[in-house]
Amino acid sequence: MRNGGQLLVESLVALGATKSFGIPGESYLAVLDALHDTRGKLDFVLCRHEGGAAFMAAAWGKLTGSPGICLVTRGPGVTNASIGIHTAMQDSAPMLVFVGQVGTDMRGREAFQEIDYRAVFGTMAKWAVEIDDVTRIPELVARAWNTATTGRPGPVVIALPEDMLTALTGTAPLSAASEIAAPAPAPAALERAGAILAGARRPLLLLGGCNWTAEGRAALQDFAEASNIPTVAAFRYQDQFDNFSPVFCGEAGVGMPAHVKALIREADVILAVNIRFGEMTTDGYTLMSVPVPAQTLIHVHGSDMEIGKIYQPALGIHAGPNSFAAAIRPVSGDWDDWRARGRAAYQQGFDLPDLPSPVDMGKVCAYLRDRLPDDAIVTNGAGNFAVWPNKFLRFGPRARLLAPQSGAMGYGVPAAIAARLACPGRTVVCFAGDGDFQMTSTELATASQHDAQPIILILNNGIYGTIRAHQERHYPTRVSGTTMAGNPDFVALGRAYGFHAERVERTSDFAPAFERALASGTGALLDLAISPEALTPRQTLTQMREAALAARETTHAP
Repeated sequence: MRNGGQLLVESLVALGATKSFGIPGESYLAVLDALHDTRGKLDFVLCRHEGGAAFMAAAWGKLTGSPGICLVTRGPGVTNASIGIHTAMQDSAPMLVFVGQVGTDMRGREAFQEIDYRAVFGTMAKWAVEIDDVTRIPELVARAWNTATTGRPGPVVIALPEDMLTALTGTAPLSAASEIAAPAPAPAALERAGAILAGARRPLLLLGGCNWTAEGRAALQDFAEASNIPTVAAFRYQDQFDNFSPVFCGEAGVGMPAHVKALIREADVILAVNIRFGEMTTDGYTLMSVPVPAQTLIHVHGSDMEIGKIYQPALGIHAGPNSFAAAIRPVSGDWDDWRARGRAAYQQGFDLPDLPSPVDMGKVCAYLRDRLPDDAIVTNGAGNFAVWPNKFLRFGPRARLLAPQSGAMGYGVPAAIAARLACPGRTVVCFAGDGDFQMTSTELATASQHDAQPIILILNNGIYGTIRAHQERHYPTRVSGTTMAGNPDFVALGRAYGFHAERVERTSDFAPAFERALASGTGALLDLAISPEALTPRQTLTQMREAALAARETTHAP
Protein backbone atom coordinates (compact mmCIF):
# COMPACT_ATOMS: atom_id res chain seq x y z
CA MET A 1 0.00 0.00 0.00
CA ARG A 2 1.12 3.56 -0.69
CA ASN A 3 -0.51 6.94 -0.25
CA GLY A 4 -1.48 9.32 -3.04
CA GLY A 5 1.66 11.42 -2.67
CA GLN A 6 3.89 8.38 -3.11
CA LEU A 7 1.83 7.13 -6.06
CA LEU A 8 2.12 10.52 -7.75
CA VAL A 9 5.88 10.85 -7.28
CA GLU A 10 6.62 7.27 -8.34
CA SER A 11 4.54 7.80 -11.49
CA LEU A 12 6.42 11.01 -12.33
CA VAL A 13 9.75 9.20 -11.96
CA ALA A 14 8.50 6.48 -14.32
CA LEU A 15 7.44 9.10 -16.86
CA GLY A 16 10.97 10.54 -16.90
CA ALA A 17 10.75 13.61 -14.67
CA THR A 18 14.12 14.45 -13.07
CA LYS A 19 13.61 17.96 -11.62
CA SER A 20 10.73 19.72 -9.94
CA PHE A 21 10.54 23.38 -8.94
CA GLY A 22 8.43 24.78 -6.17
CA ILE A 23 7.60 26.32 -2.84
CA PRO A 24 6.52 23.98 -0.01
CA GLY A 25 2.95 24.06 1.29
CA GLU A 26 0.94 22.19 3.87
CA SER A 27 -1.61 21.23 1.24
CA TYR A 28 0.77 18.76 -0.38
CA LEU A 29 2.93 17.52 2.49
CA ALA A 30 2.44 13.93 1.32
CA VAL A 31 4.12 14.79 -2.00
CA LEU A 32 7.03 16.51 -0.28
CA ASP A 33 7.44 13.46 1.94
CA ALA A 34 7.55 11.16 -1.10
CA LEU A 35 10.20 13.39 -2.73
CA HIS A 36 12.45 12.68 0.25
CA ASP A 37 13.06 9.22 -1.24
CA THR A 38 13.74 10.32 -4.85
CA ARG A 39 16.81 12.51 -4.37
CA GLY A 40 19.11 12.02 -7.32
CA LYS A 41 16.22 10.75 -9.45
CA LEU A 42 13.52 13.42 -9.07
CA ASP A 43 14.95 16.38 -7.20
CA PHE A 44 12.96 19.20 -5.64
CA VAL A 45 14.47 22.62 -6.41
CA LEU A 46 13.47 24.88 -3.55
CA CYS A 47 12.63 28.32 -4.97
CA ARG A 48 11.92 31.64 -3.27
CA HIS A 49 8.65 32.59 -4.98
CA GLU A 50 6.03 30.61 -6.86
CA GLY A 51 6.39 32.92 -9.86
CA GLY A 52 10.09 32.07 -10.05
CA ALA A 53 9.36 28.36 -9.67
CA ALA A 54 6.78 28.46 -12.47
CA PHE A 55 9.16 30.38 -14.75
CA MET A 56 11.84 27.73 -14.10
CA ALA A 57 9.43 24.93 -14.96
CA ALA A 58 8.29 26.73 -18.13
CA ALA A 59 11.89 27.31 -19.20
CA TRP A 60 12.81 23.69 -18.44
CA GLY A 61 10.00 22.50 -20.72
CA LYS A 62 11.02 24.88 -23.49
CA LEU A 63 14.68 23.88 -23.30
CA THR A 64 14.39 20.12 -22.85
CA GLY A 65 11.05 19.21 -24.46
CA SER A 66 10.13 17.31 -21.30
CA PRO A 67 7.44 18.84 -19.09
CA GLY A 68 8.73 21.21 -16.46
CA ILE A 69 7.31 20.18 -13.09
CA CYS A 70 6.06 22.91 -10.74
CA LEU A 71 4.77 22.17 -7.22
CA VAL A 72 2.88 24.89 -5.36
CA THR A 73 0.35 25.19 -2.60
CA ARG A 74 -3.28 26.19 -2.99
CA GLY A 75 -4.76 29.69 -3.31
CA PRO A 76 -2.00 32.32 -3.08
CA GLY A 77 0.62 29.76 -4.11
CA VAL A 78 -0.88 28.91 -7.46
CA THR A 79 -2.04 32.45 -8.20
CA ASN A 80 1.57 33.55 -7.72
CA ALA A 81 2.55 30.82 -10.18
CA SER A 82 0.02 31.91 -12.79
CA ILE A 83 2.53 34.13 -14.61
CA GLY A 84 4.61 31.08 -15.46
CA ILE A 85 1.54 29.11 -16.55
CA HIS A 86 0.53 31.92 -18.92
CA THR A 87 4.09 32.12 -20.24
CA ALA A 88 4.27 28.38 -20.91
CA MET A 89 0.97 28.57 -22.78
CA GLN A 90 2.09 31.40 -25.05
CA ASP A 91 5.49 29.74 -25.54
CA SER A 92 3.86 26.38 -26.37
CA ALA A 93 6.12 24.82 -23.73
CA PRO A 94 5.24 21.55 -21.93
CA MET A 95 4.66 22.01 -18.20
CA LEU A 96 2.82 20.29 -15.35
CA VAL A 97 1.67 22.35 -12.36
CA PHE A 98 0.66 20.30 -9.32
CA VAL A 99 -1.23 22.36 -6.76
CA GLY A 100 -2.61 21.43 -3.37
CA GLN A 101 -6.36 21.67 -2.88
CA VAL A 102 -8.62 21.76 0.15
CA GLY A 103 -9.95 18.41 1.28
CA THR A 104 -12.88 16.98 -0.65
CA ASP A 105 -15.09 17.33 2.43
CA MET A 106 -14.62 21.12 2.44
CA ARG A 107 -15.03 22.00 -1.24
CA GLY A 108 -17.59 24.59 -2.20
CA ARG A 109 -17.54 26.36 1.17
CA GLU A 110 -14.85 28.91 0.28
CA ALA A 111 -12.58 27.09 2.69
CA PHE A 112 -9.15 28.49 3.57
CA GLN A 113 -7.32 29.24 0.27
CA GLU A 114 -9.90 27.35 -1.78
CA ILE A 115 -9.97 27.94 -5.55
CA ASP A 116 -11.89 26.30 -8.38
CA TYR A 117 -8.86 25.48 -10.51
CA ARG A 118 -10.83 24.42 -13.56
CA ALA A 119 -12.57 27.81 -13.61
CA VAL A 120 -9.44 29.88 -12.93
CA PHE A 121 -7.04 28.08 -15.28
CA GLY A 122 -9.41 26.63 -17.84
CA THR A 123 -8.51 29.29 -20.41
CA MET A 124 -4.93 29.92 -19.25
CA ALA A 125 -3.69 26.32 -19.43
CA LYS A 126 -4.07 23.61 -22.03
CA TRP A 127 -6.03 21.53 -19.52
CA ALA A 128 -7.03 21.86 -15.86
CA VAL A 129 -8.13 18.85 -13.82
CA GLU A 130 -8.71 17.83 -10.21
CA ILE A 131 -7.94 14.29 -9.03
CA ASP A 132 -10.64 13.27 -6.57
CA ASP A 133 -9.92 9.55 -6.39
CA VAL A 134 -6.47 8.28 -5.35
CA THR A 135 -6.80 5.25 -7.64
CA ARG A 136 -6.99 7.53 -10.69
CA ILE A 137 -3.63 9.24 -10.12
CA PRO A 138 -1.72 7.12 -12.68
CA GLU A 139 -4.47 7.52 -15.28
CA LEU A 140 -4.80 11.30 -14.99
CA VAL A 141 -1.09 12.02 -14.57
CA ALA A 142 -0.34 10.02 -17.72
CA ARG A 143 -3.05 11.96 -19.56
CA ALA A 144 -1.67 15.25 -18.26
CA TRP A 145 1.85 14.33 -19.41
CA ASN A 146 0.62 13.37 -22.87
CA THR A 147 -1.55 16.48 -23.13
CA ALA A 148 1.39 18.71 -22.22
CA THR A 149 3.74 17.19 -24.79
CA THR A 150 1.63 16.39 -27.86
CA GLY A 151 -0.05 18.54 -30.51
CA ARG A 152 0.73 22.10 -29.53
CA PRO A 153 2.62 21.60 -26.23
CA GLY A 154 1.52 23.60 -23.21
CA PRO A 155 0.87 23.69 -19.46
CA VAL A 156 -1.52 21.44 -17.55
CA VAL A 157 -2.77 22.28 -14.05
CA ILE A 158 -3.52 19.33 -11.75
CA ALA A 159 -5.28 20.00 -8.42
CA LEU A 160 -4.59 17.55 -5.57
CA PRO A 161 -7.06 17.51 -2.66
CA GLU A 162 -5.18 17.08 0.60
CA ASP A 163 -7.15 14.06 1.79
CA MET A 164 -6.73 12.33 -1.59
CA LEU A 165 -2.95 12.60 -1.22
CA THR A 166 -2.97 10.91 2.19
CA ALA A 167 -5.41 8.16 1.21
CA LEU A 168 -3.91 4.68 0.91
CA THR A 169 -4.24 2.53 -2.22
CA GLY A 170 -2.96 -0.66 -3.74
CA THR A 171 -2.95 0.91 -7.20
CA ALA A 172 0.37 0.46 -9.01
CA PRO A 173 2.24 3.52 -10.27
CA LEU A 174 3.00 4.08 -13.92
CA SER A 175 5.90 2.03 -15.23
CA ALA A 176 6.94 4.12 -18.26
CA ALA A 177 5.88 6.95 -20.52
CA SER A 178 3.87 6.19 -23.63
CA GLU A 179 5.58 6.59 -26.97
CA ILE A 180 3.24 8.72 -29.04
CA ALA A 181 4.32 9.32 -32.61
CA ALA A 182 3.70 12.81 -33.95
CA PRO A 183 1.33 13.03 -36.91
CA ALA A 184 3.15 12.54 -40.20
CA PRO A 185 2.37 14.47 -43.38
CA ALA A 186 0.30 12.73 -46.03
CA PRO A 187 2.25 12.01 -49.24
CA ALA A 188 -0.35 13.83 -51.33
CA ALA A 189 -0.02 16.91 -49.10
CA LEU A 190 3.77 16.86 -49.48
CA GLU A 191 3.42 16.63 -53.25
CA ARG A 192 0.96 19.53 -53.29
CA ALA A 193 3.19 21.65 -51.06
CA GLY A 194 6.16 21.01 -53.34
CA ALA A 195 4.15 22.02 -56.40
CA ILE A 196 2.97 25.26 -54.76
CA LEU A 197 6.51 26.17 -53.72
CA ALA A 198 7.97 25.29 -57.12
CA GLY A 199 5.54 27.70 -58.76
CA ALA A 200 6.44 30.58 -56.44
CA ARG A 201 8.37 33.68 -57.40
CA ARG A 202 9.03 34.88 -53.83
CA PRO A 203 8.68 31.96 -51.40
CA LEU A 204 9.35 32.32 -47.68
CA LEU A 205 9.86 29.76 -44.90
CA LEU A 206 8.54 30.86 -41.50
CA LEU A 207 9.22 28.62 -38.50
CA GLY A 208 8.68 28.63 -34.75
CA GLY A 209 7.76 26.56 -31.71
CA CYS A 210 9.93 24.85 -29.12
CA ASN A 211 9.23 21.16 -29.79
CA TRP A 212 11.98 20.65 -32.38
CA THR A 213 14.57 17.91 -32.19
CA ALA A 214 18.16 18.45 -33.36
CA GLU A 215 17.41 16.10 -36.26
CA GLY A 216 14.27 18.03 -37.17
CA ARG A 217 16.08 21.37 -37.15
CA ALA A 218 18.88 19.97 -39.30
CA ALA A 219 16.40 18.45 -41.77
CA LEU A 220 14.51 21.73 -42.14
CA GLN A 221 17.77 23.61 -42.67
CA ASP A 222 18.84 21.10 -45.32
CA PHE A 223 15.52 21.61 -47.11
CA ALA A 224 15.73 25.41 -46.94
CA GLU A 225 19.33 25.54 -48.14
CA ALA A 226 18.82 23.00 -50.93
CA SER A 227 15.75 24.97 -52.04
CA ASN A 228 17.47 28.36 -51.53
CA ILE A 229 14.37 29.68 -49.74
CA PRO A 230 14.77 32.69 -47.42
CA THR A 231 13.93 31.71 -43.84
CA VAL A 232 12.55 33.82 -41.00
CA ALA A 233 12.01 32.75 -37.38
CA ALA A 234 8.90 33.64 -35.41
CA PHE A 235 9.13 35.92 -32.37
CA ARG A 236 11.94 34.70 -30.09
CA TYR A 237 12.45 31.40 -31.88
CA GLN A 238 15.55 32.32 -33.91
CA ASP A 239 17.52 29.71 -31.95
CA GLN A 240 15.62 26.97 -33.82
CA PHE A 241 17.43 27.69 -37.10
CA ASP A 242 21.14 28.24 -37.69
CA ASN A 243 21.57 32.01 -37.97
CA PHE A 244 24.82 31.49 -39.90
CA SER A 245 23.01 29.70 -42.71
CA PRO A 246 22.99 31.64 -46.02
CA VAL A 247 19.18 31.40 -46.13
CA PHE A 248 18.49 32.80 -42.64
CA CYS A 249 17.12 36.34 -42.86
CA GLY A 250 16.10 37.29 -39.32
CA GLU A 251 13.38 37.19 -36.69
CA ALA A 252 9.78 38.34 -37.03
CA GLY A 253 9.15 39.78 -33.60
CA VAL A 254 9.09 42.96 -31.53
CA GLY A 255 11.10 45.67 -33.26
CA MET A 256 10.80 43.79 -36.55
CA PRO A 257 13.36 45.07 -39.08
CA ALA A 258 11.97 46.61 -42.24
CA HIS A 259 13.46 43.91 -44.45
CA VAL A 260 11.69 41.14 -42.49
CA LYS A 261 8.38 42.96 -42.79
CA ALA A 262 9.03 43.25 -46.52
CA LEU A 263 9.83 39.54 -46.85
CA ILE A 264 6.54 38.56 -45.23
CA ARG A 265 4.44 41.20 -46.95
CA GLU A 266 5.93 40.64 -50.44
CA ALA A 267 6.14 36.85 -50.36
CA ASP A 268 3.75 35.13 -52.74
CA VAL A 269 4.02 31.76 -50.94
CA ILE A 270 4.64 31.29 -47.21
CA LEU A 271 5.47 27.87 -45.81
CA ALA A 272 4.70 28.28 -42.09
CA VAL A 273 5.97 25.39 -39.97
CA ASN A 274 4.97 25.03 -36.30
CA ILE A 275 3.68 28.62 -36.17
CA ARG A 276 0.74 29.79 -34.03
CA PHE A 277 0.67 33.23 -35.73
CA GLY A 278 1.01 35.48 -32.69
CA GLU A 279 0.58 39.23 -32.72
CA MET A 280 4.31 39.99 -32.71
CA THR A 281 5.19 37.68 -35.61
CA THR A 282 2.50 39.26 -37.78
CA ASP A 283 3.19 42.86 -36.69
CA GLY A 284 -0.26 43.15 -35.15
CA TYR A 285 -1.84 41.01 -37.89
CA THR A 286 -1.00 43.66 -40.49
CA LEU A 287 1.51 41.74 -42.64
CA MET A 288 -1.08 39.14 -43.65
CA SER A 289 -4.78 39.83 -44.14
CA VAL A 290 -7.22 38.08 -41.78
CA PRO A 291 -8.77 35.62 -42.45
CA VAL A 292 -7.53 34.99 -46.00
CA PRO A 293 -4.01 36.30 -46.61
CA ALA A 294 -2.90 37.64 -49.97
CA GLN A 295 0.07 35.28 -49.75
CA THR A 296 -0.54 31.65 -50.61
CA LEU A 297 -0.22 30.00 -47.20
CA ILE A 298 0.90 26.47 -46.46
CA HIS A 299 0.44 25.94 -42.71
CA VAL A 300 2.05 22.91 -41.07
CA HIS A 301 1.29 22.18 -37.42
CA GLY A 302 1.10 19.23 -35.06
CA SER A 303 -2.25 20.45 -33.72
CA ASP A 304 -5.26 20.57 -36.00
CA MET A 305 -6.65 23.28 -33.69
CA GLU A 306 -3.98 25.72 -34.92
CA ILE A 307 -4.52 25.22 -38.64
CA GLY A 308 -7.03 27.81 -39.82
CA LYS A 309 -7.44 29.31 -36.33
CA ILE A 310 -6.57 32.80 -37.60
CA TYR A 311 -5.45 32.48 -41.23
CA GLN A 312 -7.17 30.21 -43.71
CA PRO A 313 -4.42 28.34 -45.55
CA ALA A 314 -4.43 27.31 -49.17
CA LEU A 315 -3.03 24.04 -47.84
CA GLY A 316 -3.09 22.88 -44.24
CA ILE A 317 -0.89 19.97 -43.24
CA HIS A 318 -1.52 18.26 -39.91
CA ALA A 319 2.00 17.08 -39.05
CA GLY A 320 4.60 17.42 -36.36
CA PRO A 321 7.44 19.77 -37.28
CA ASN A 322 10.14 17.10 -37.12
CA SER A 323 8.26 14.53 -39.19
CA PHE A 324 7.40 17.18 -41.77
CA ALA A 325 11.00 18.42 -41.99
CA ALA A 326 12.23 14.86 -42.52
CA ALA A 327 9.69 14.21 -45.28
CA ILE A 328 9.63 17.41 -47.36
CA ARG A 329 11.81 17.27 -50.48
CA PRO A 330 13.77 20.26 -51.88
CA VAL A 331 12.27 22.39 -54.62
CA SER A 332 13.93 24.69 -57.12
CA GLY A 333 13.09 28.06 -58.57
CA ASP A 334 14.52 31.35 -59.76
CA TRP A 335 14.58 33.25 -56.48
CA ASP A 336 18.25 33.67 -55.64
CA ASP A 337 18.07 37.48 -55.78
CA TRP A 338 15.05 37.40 -53.43
CA ARG A 339 16.93 35.25 -50.91
CA ALA A 340 20.19 37.17 -51.27
CA ARG A 341 18.49 40.51 -50.65
CA GLY A 342 16.97 39.27 -47.41
CA ARG A 343 20.23 37.74 -46.21
CA ALA A 344 22.24 40.86 -47.01
CA ALA A 345 19.81 43.07 -45.11
CA TYR A 346 19.98 40.72 -42.11
CA GLN A 347 23.78 40.85 -42.05
CA GLN A 348 23.87 44.62 -42.47
CA GLY A 349 21.47 44.99 -39.54
CA PHE A 350 24.34 44.30 -37.14
CA ASP A 351 26.06 47.54 -38.13
CA LEU A 352 25.16 50.13 -35.50
CA PRO A 353 26.49 53.64 -34.92
CA ASP A 354 28.00 54.52 -31.55
CA LEU A 355 25.33 54.81 -28.87
CA PRO A 356 25.17 57.66 -26.32
CA SER A 357 25.78 55.56 -23.24
CA PRO A 358 28.61 54.85 -20.79
CA VAL A 359 28.28 51.19 -21.82
CA ASP A 360 27.47 50.85 -25.53
CA MET A 361 25.32 47.72 -25.89
CA GLY A 362 25.94 47.56 -29.62
CA LYS A 363 29.64 47.03 -28.92
CA VAL A 364 28.87 44.66 -26.04
CA CYS A 365 26.80 42.47 -28.36
CA ALA A 366 29.52 42.57 -31.01
CA TYR A 367 31.98 41.30 -28.39
CA LEU A 368 29.58 38.58 -27.22
CA ARG A 369 28.98 37.38 -30.78
CA ASP A 370 32.68 36.59 -30.99
CA ARG A 371 33.21 35.39 -27.42
CA LEU A 372 30.24 33.23 -26.41
CA PRO A 373 30.68 29.47 -26.84
CA ASP A 374 28.73 27.97 -29.72
CA ASP A 375 26.50 26.10 -27.26
CA ALA A 376 25.73 29.09 -25.03
CA ILE A 377 22.22 29.50 -23.63
CA VAL A 378 20.91 33.08 -23.53
CA THR A 379 17.87 34.15 -21.53
CA ASN A 380 15.95 37.38 -21.08
CA GLY A 381 12.75 38.73 -19.56
CA ALA A 382 10.79 41.65 -20.99
CA GLY A 383 11.65 45.26 -21.69
CA ASN A 384 13.36 47.44 -24.28
CA PHE A 385 16.68 45.88 -23.23
CA ALA A 386 15.55 42.57 -24.78
CA VAL A 387 16.18 44.00 -28.24
CA TRP A 388 19.91 43.37 -27.66
CA PRO A 389 19.94 39.58 -27.21
CA ASN A 390 16.98 39.15 -29.56
CA LYS A 391 18.28 41.22 -32.47
CA PHE A 392 22.04 41.58 -32.07
CA LEU A 393 23.26 38.11 -31.12
CA ARG A 394 23.51 35.16 -33.49
CA PHE A 395 22.46 31.64 -32.62
CA GLY A 396 24.21 28.69 -34.23
CA PRO A 397 22.78 25.15 -34.28
CA ARG A 398 23.87 24.40 -30.70
CA ALA A 399 22.96 27.72 -29.05
CA ARG A 400 19.61 28.33 -27.39
CA LEU A 401 17.45 31.33 -26.54
CA LEU A 402 14.95 31.24 -23.67
CA ALA A 403 12.74 34.32 -23.91
CA PRO A 404 9.02 34.69 -23.15
CA GLN A 405 6.53 35.16 -25.96
CA SER A 406 4.16 36.42 -23.27
CA GLY A 407 6.31 39.48 -22.60
CA ALA A 408 6.60 38.51 -18.93
CA MET A 409 9.02 40.58 -16.87
CA GLY A 410 11.17 38.57 -14.48
CA TYR A 411 11.47 35.47 -16.69
CA GLY A 412 15.17 35.77 -17.51
CA VAL A 413 16.76 35.02 -14.12
CA PRO A 414 14.66 31.91 -13.28
CA ALA A 415 15.05 30.67 -16.87
CA ALA A 416 18.81 31.00 -16.59
CA ILE A 417 18.80 29.00 -13.34
CA ALA A 418 16.71 26.26 -14.94
CA ALA A 419 19.11 26.19 -17.89
CA ARG A 420 22.09 25.80 -15.56
CA LEU A 421 20.34 22.89 -13.86
CA ALA A 422 19.41 21.24 -17.17
CA CYS A 423 22.83 21.82 -18.79
CA PRO A 424 25.38 22.31 -15.99
CA GLY A 425 28.39 22.36 -18.31
CA ARG A 426 27.18 25.12 -20.59
CA THR A 427 27.61 28.89 -20.39
CA VAL A 428 24.31 30.58 -19.52
CA VAL A 429 23.96 34.36 -19.87
CA CYS A 430 20.89 36.28 -18.74
CA PHE A 431 20.08 39.78 -20.02
CA ALA A 432 17.93 41.72 -17.55
CA GLY A 433 16.81 45.30 -17.21
CA ASP A 434 17.03 46.78 -13.72
CA GLY A 435 13.24 46.65 -13.36
CA ASP A 436 13.01 43.22 -14.93
CA PHE A 437 15.75 41.86 -12.66
CA GLN A 438 14.03 43.05 -9.49
CA MET A 439 10.91 41.04 -10.33
CA THR A 440 12.69 37.75 -9.50
CA SER A 441 16.07 38.73 -8.04
CA THR A 442 15.40 36.68 -4.89
CA GLU A 443 15.88 33.56 -7.01
CA LEU A 444 19.62 34.24 -6.83
CA ALA A 445 19.33 32.41 -3.51
CA THR A 446 17.86 29.43 -5.37
CA ALA A 447 20.79 29.52 -7.79
CA SER A 448 23.32 29.56 -4.95
CA GLN A 449 21.60 26.81 -2.98
CA HIS A 450 21.48 24.47 -5.97
CA ASP A 451 24.87 25.37 -7.52
CA ALA A 452 23.20 26.77 -10.64
CA GLN A 453 24.56 30.31 -10.91
CA PRO A 454 24.43 31.91 -14.38
CA ILE A 455 26.05 35.10 -15.63
CA ILE A 456 23.60 37.99 -15.31
CA LEU A 457 23.97 41.26 -17.22
CA ILE A 458 21.84 44.02 -15.65
CA LEU A 459 21.20 46.88 -18.08
CA ASN A 460 20.77 49.55 -15.43
CA ASN A 461 19.15 52.77 -16.66
CA GLY A 462 16.76 53.57 -13.80
CA ILE A 463 13.56 53.47 -15.85
CA TYR A 464 10.92 51.09 -17.11
CA GLY A 465 12.20 51.61 -20.64
CA THR A 466 9.42 50.19 -22.80
CA ILE A 467 6.64 52.08 -21.04
CA ARG A 468 8.72 55.25 -20.92
CA ALA A 469 9.19 55.02 -24.67
CA HIS A 470 5.43 54.78 -25.17
CA GLN A 471 4.87 57.68 -22.78
CA GLU A 472 7.35 59.90 -24.57
CA ARG A 473 5.63 59.12 -27.85
CA HIS A 474 2.03 59.61 -26.70
CA TYR A 475 2.34 61.90 -23.64
CA PRO A 476 5.71 63.60 -24.15
CA THR A 477 5.29 66.27 -21.46
CA ARG A 478 3.53 64.04 -18.92
CA VAL A 479 5.93 61.21 -18.09
CA SER A 480 4.66 59.46 -14.96
CA GLY A 481 5.36 56.32 -12.95
CA THR A 482 8.32 54.98 -14.95
CA THR A 483 11.36 56.31 -13.07
CA MET A 484 12.91 53.94 -10.53
CA ALA A 485 14.50 55.96 -7.77
CA GLY A 486 16.26 54.01 -5.08
CA ASN A 487 17.53 50.98 -6.99
CA PRO A 488 19.67 48.85 -4.67
CA ASP A 489 23.41 48.44 -4.99
CA PHE A 490 23.26 45.52 -7.40
CA VAL A 491 26.92 44.64 -6.88
CA ALA A 492 26.43 44.38 -3.12
CA LEU A 493 23.24 42.41 -3.68
CA GLY A 494 24.96 39.96 -6.00
CA ARG A 495 27.79 39.43 -3.54
CA ALA A 496 25.30 38.92 -0.72
CA TYR A 497 23.91 35.98 -2.69
CA GLY A 498 27.40 34.57 -3.24
CA PHE A 499 27.88 35.75 -6.83
CA HIS A 500 30.97 37.40 -8.28
CA ALA A 501 29.71 40.93 -8.96
CA GLU A 502 31.09 44.09 -10.61
CA ARG A 503 29.91 47.48 -11.77
CA VAL A 504 30.85 48.19 -15.39
CA GLU A 505 31.02 51.95 -15.99
CA ARG A 506 32.51 52.07 -19.52
CA THR A 507 32.34 50.03 -22.70
CA SER A 508 36.06 49.31 -22.53
CA ASP A 509 35.59 47.73 -19.11
CA PHE A 510 33.08 45.15 -20.30
CA ALA A 511 35.38 42.62 -21.96
CA PRO A 512 37.72 42.11 -18.98
CA ALA A 513 34.74 42.05 -16.61
CA PHE A 514 33.04 39.39 -18.72
CA GLU A 515 36.22 37.30 -18.79
CA ARG A 516 36.26 37.39 -15.00
CA ALA A 517 32.59 36.41 -15.02
CA LEU A 518 33.34 33.40 -17.22
CA ALA A 519 36.18 32.36 -14.93
CA SER A 520 34.10 32.66 -11.78
CA GLY A 521 32.96 29.46 -10.17
CA THR A 522 30.12 31.19 -8.38
CA GLY A 523 28.26 32.76 -11.28
CA ALA A 524 28.46 36.48 -11.91
CA LEU A 525 26.41 39.66 -11.89
CA LEU A 526 27.59 42.57 -14.01
CA ASP A 527 25.82 45.89 -13.38
CA LEU A 528 26.09 47.82 -16.65
CA ALA A 529 25.82 51.61 -16.64
CA ILE A 530 23.30 52.44 -19.36
CA SER A 531 21.90 55.88 -20.08
CA PRO A 532 18.13 56.06 -20.68
CA GLU A 533 18.77 57.38 -24.19
CA ALA A 534 20.69 54.22 -25.11
CA LEU A 535 17.68 51.95 -24.64
CA THR A 536 15.83 53.71 -27.39
CA PRO A 537 12.35 52.86 -28.62
CA ARG A 538 12.32 50.00 -31.11
CA GLN A 539 11.42 52.34 -33.97
CA THR A 540 14.50 54.46 -33.20
CA LEU A 541 16.75 51.41 -33.30
CA THR A 542 15.35 50.54 -36.71
CA GLN A 543 15.94 54.09 -37.87
CA MET A 544 19.53 53.95 -36.56
CA ARG A 545 20.21 50.75 -38.48
CA GLU A 546 18.69 52.14 -41.65
CA ALA A 547 20.63 55.38 -41.26
CA ALA A 548 23.87 53.45 -40.80
CA LEU A 549 23.13 51.38 -43.91
CA ALA A 550 22.26 54.49 -45.93
CA ALA A 551 25.49 56.19 -44.81
CA ARG A 552 27.49 53.14 -45.84
CA GLU A 553 25.82 53.01 -49.24
CA THR A 554 26.54 56.73 -49.72
CA THR A 555 30.17 56.22 -48.75
CA HIS A 556 30.57 53.36 -51.21
CA ALA A 557 28.70 55.10 -54.02
CA PRO A 558 30.76 56.11 -57.06
